[in-house]
Amino acid sequence: MKTGEPVNEYFARTLTIVNKMKTNGENKTNAKVVSKILRSMTFKFNYVVCSIEESKDTSILTIDELQSSLLVHKQRINMSSLVEEAQALKISSMEQFGSRGRGRCS
Repeated sequence: MKTGEPVNEYFARTLTIVNKMKTNGENKTNAKVVSKILRSMTFKFNYVVCSIEESKDTSILTIDELQSSLLVHKQRINMSSLVEEAQALKISSMEQFGSRGRGRCS
């Protein structure tokens, strides 16, 4: 997987290669494909990969289930990034206007 590559694009590219290999007579089981996908994920997905490997039987995990699981985790990563960004913007705007979050006494 390339850094910054969307999960859906990575799966599409990978499954295209797997289908070509199957067309040429190679026997690639779903378990082998799932295993190779998990091994090739970027560093950002390390904790997700560990979680999937520990909580699920990867020998019976389908490619669709794996993709769904990775997409959900990616969405959570994106949401936490948005929350952090919003908090940073809030703090910087409070500093810019001199507010400390307290009411002013006259």
